[in-house]
Amino acid sequence: MEKFWHANTPQVTILPSSAARPARRADTDVDVVVIGGGVNGVGVARDASQRGLKVALFERNDLAFGASGNSSGMIHGGLRYLTSDPHVTENSCRDSGHIQAIAPHLLFRIPFLVPFENARHGRILYTLADGFFEAYDKYQPLKRGKPHARLSPDELRRLEPGLHGELVGGFSFDEWGIDGARLCIANAVDAIERGAKVYVGHTVERVERREDTGEVVAVRYRDRVTGEGGRLRTSTVVNATGAWSPITASLAGLPAASSRVRPGKGVHVVFDRRLTNYAIMARTIDGRQIFLEPWQNMSVIGTTDDDFYGDLDQVRATSEEVRYLVQGIARVFPQIHEARAIGTYAGVRPTLYAYGPTEDALSREHQIIDHAAHGAPGLYSMIGGKLASFRLFAQEMTDVLARRFDLGARCVTHTTALPGGDRPVDALALSRRMEIDAVAARRLVYRHGSRALRIEERVRERPREAATVCPCEPVIEAEVRYVLRHELARSVADVARRTRLGLGACGGMRCAARCGQIVAQELSLPPRDGMRQAVEFLSRQAMTRAVALGPEQARQEALAIASVRSELGAPAGDEATAAACEDSDRRSPRSAREPEERAWRDRSS
Repeated sequence: MEKFWHANTPQVTILPSSAARPARRADTDVDVVVIGGGVNGVGVARDASQRGLKVALFERNDLAFGASGNSSGMIHGGLRYLTSDPHVTENSCRDSGHIQAIAPHLLFRIPFLVPFENARHGRILYTLADGFFEAYDKYQPLKRGKPHARLSPDELRRLEPGLHGELVGGFSFDEWGIDGARLCIANAVDAIERGAKVYVGHTVERVERREDTGEVVAVRYRDRVTGEGGRLRTSTVVNATGAWSPITASLAGLPAASSRVRPGKGVHVVFDRRLTNYAIMARTIDGRQIFLEPWQNMSVIGTTDDDFYGDLDQVRATSEEVRYLVQGIARVFPQIHEARAIGTYAGVRPTLYAYGPTEDALSREHQIIDHAAHGAPGLYSMIGGKLASFRLFAQEMTDVLARRFDLGARCVTHTTALPGGDRPVDALALSRRMEIDAVAARRLVYRHGSRALRIEERVRERPREAATVCPCEPVIEAEVRYVLRHELARSVADVARRTRLGLGACGGMRCAARCGQIVAQELSLPPRDGMRQAVEFLSRQAMTRAVALGPEQARQEALAIASVRSELGAPAGDEATAAACEDSDRRSPRSAREPEERAWRDRSS
């Protein structure tokens, strides 16, 4: 059989007795091929393999490469959908409770503050909002949330002294934070341990169908690194490629409109530390709702919601989008102007298509398209949806597959722990045993749960692997090697996605080179390939930071990158990085807003 990446971990034997393998057609290699390594795709792979189906998943880039790994990092109920899509809110809250049960190590509570300005109709809106939050309270038990509290201006400022402006009051409520990339990895690893094959870095080039009936018979794919191609016979294909869904449908000879979405770009700005212990809601100049949230060990501003027509593999924030977000937050939290931005990230939501509504008014519902209606029996597309309700969406898709294969097995993904979620681990005791920093141990337990003990085993056998590779996060060498061996990582960027190596304040300048060395060793690559990966990672990170930097920081950035590239022996000229830094210097949100900042401060004083 063709080469595939897999986790070298023991098979988990907790399948229900009803999940017997179905009778298979003799002319297929697998029952189901899932295309797309986002949270919906890996969720289906996990559920289907749990129920006894033979599954293969193809991802052309890396797991969580798209929207799933570039979201706001919350399993939230969707407060803003309560009036237009209450069904979405209910499903999100219910699935949030299930995700907390199966992956408790990945969830952390985020308390929100919602200040109301004393503007026109401010007091009326404040009173009406109380009833709105009371309606949201009815869903809180589903996600173990706390009921909202009505707060006076003084109470708001006691909780967050940085709040600015004349306020009539506000509210508190809470949501749950999560690392979307880690959630994808956990689902993929669980699927692999139940027999699924996961092909990362493999692009599906064609979905073959019978000429007479139109039925799916196989997929043709290609390894994007080696160029080696292959063919896998199957009777069922699930298109879970999100915003790429119309492109994937065309691989089966269907019109793109048969799996139509309305891609919406979401941008986030990252700051180097926690600026507040509360998430703060605000509104942009055009009235859209945005937020500043404490997320793990940093702060994040998000998010835009704009139609996107560009290259889905090259989604980046712009300086205009950064300024738009910072300006909105600064109205209620002006300290954001003094904070240090360390990067941006962007993803594209696969929103259900509708012509006419504004982007933030589009439905966040999800939908399964059976392409038998388009003459392609056995081909399905998953469109729409949210990170918060991915498990439910995957269950609905797998229910369709279960009927197709006449399976009696029911879904148990809501009661079966994801890898690492089966039992708690004492991070402080772990740090003592491993003789590593307590913060490093805590972050290790957050990312891996009980499977942090497997990384401890590596350190016990190889004490030198307790060395810190990335001091910002922090990440130790044993974890880097673990994700390369057991979590499908193939590059420095892949390691960063799984461990957050290089995504902190230093932007990888203190750790990318060492990580490149480890990648080359683990994957038996020439050392120059590890160095090349490190330089590529640093360049990409510089590009994401450049649009958020002020002129002084941009000049420092260019000097630091030149120094690191010289140390690595890389070519001196990187036109893309240089252009990005020059663009930041010329058009940065900080330099662009200096006149208005001075005017604002003059008025305030």
